[in-house]
Amino acid sequence: MTTTPIAAVDLFASALLIHPDGDVRAGERRMASGDSGAWQIATFHVETDADVHGDHWEMHPEADEAVCCLTGGVRVYFRPAEPGGTEDMVRLREGTAVIVPRGRWHRLELDAPSDLMSITLRHGTRLERRTGTH
Repeated sequence: MTTTPIAAVDLFASALLIHPDGDVRAGERRMASGDSGAWQIATFHVETDADVHGDHWEMHPEADEAVCCLTGGVRVYFRPAEPGGTEDMVRLREGTAVIVPRGRWHRLELDAPSDLMSITLRHGTRLERRTGTH
């Protein structure tokens, strides 16, 4: 039996961390790699592209990521698979999500201030500054 206190968790202040043994805890949101082996469910209110590190590509090598738009609108761009190719883009509206395949570089740009949720295993997450027309 768990000893986790039964209480509301502010999803905009904390993340839910789902551990391999099935334990779920509220914890610190991390954008970079975490070593706990836990999946992270994190919710963010974002106002500008800077809030979603729009000038960076992001990649999660060990798991897919669900990017969910709860309110507002966001575009999720995928780096071309081949040099010289074009970016793929998925537009998310309120109540929609996209699954980003593991190992796929992606970035976000906002259509409007939004509430977003991401669900992924952050271990090994990499960020790379976007340059030119990558």
